[in-house]
Amino acid sequence: MEYNEDDKLFYSIGEVARMFDVNESLLRYWEKEFLQIAPYKNSKGTRKYRKEDVEIIGLIYYLVKEKGMTLPGARQKLKDSKESTLRNYNIVIRLKEIKKELLAIKKELDRI
Repeated sequence: MEYNEDDKLFYSIGEVARMFDVNESLLRYWEKEFLQIAPYKNSKGTRKYRKEDVEIIGLIYYLVKEKGMTLPGARQKLKDSKESTLRNYNIVIRLKEIKKELLAIKKELDRI
């Protein structure tokens, strides 16, 4: 579920699936269920996800996979309070990064 949003302008469906450790079919399904996910499709139908799409997918992943919400519940949450949910999601991401950094520091200190 980690990605560096400054890396690229567009991501393939495979790249996004790997970011969140989900199947490509799940992303296609979520695309049908959540109108907020709107990847660019070329003439061949190949999806290209923007940073904004990846952020929304991350938010949906957080609500459904981590918080255990149903898809209708997640849809309602995004509709009613997207901004506060996004803030909470960003806080969770930052806390996970801090935890990872602290564990790395602890590992280094244990070597001493």
